[in-house]
Amino acid sequence: MYNFIGTFECKADVKGRVMLPSVLQKQLASMLEKGFVLKRSVFQPCLELYPMEEWEKLMQNVNKLNRFNRKNNDFVRRFTAGVKVIELDATGRLLIPKDLVAFAGIQKDLVLSSAISIIEIWDKDNYEKAIDDAANDFADLAEEVMGDKNNEDNDVS
Repeated sequence: MYNFIGTFECKADVKGRVMLPSVLQKQLASMLEKGFVLKRSVFQPCLELYPMEEWEKLMQNVNKLNRFNRKNNDFVRRFTAGVKVIELDATGRLLIPKDLVAFAGIQKDLVLSSAISIIEIWDKDNYEKAIDDAANDFADLAEEVMGDKNNEDNDVS
């Protein structure tokens, strides 16, 4: 599993190409050969960039779903809608397809934000709004999600 670090502001050109910051390029370097998967986020108006190995792990779980169950089948269809295999070009640019640019509402300024093993790609205004909206509830959320951890092996504090 990868652990990406950082939040980066970038610009997209009119074709949807984004020059990745060199710090992020270095973090992605070992994954370039296998490529990436870019998809719509389930919960937010942003995109998620998965290293191929992370995507394959996720798909192993999704493939365990019984496709003869209507809800499972609908979930798989919606979850994989708009999924694209992506590679960085020789100059370190990422091309975001137009349908995904539209989904995320990406204008020109965007934010690449680490989310443990994936990178979220946001329109800058949407990112700032999402962070601001969550700020009031974050302490309660942190307590709910992480506060009941009594496992001594858990070094989160």
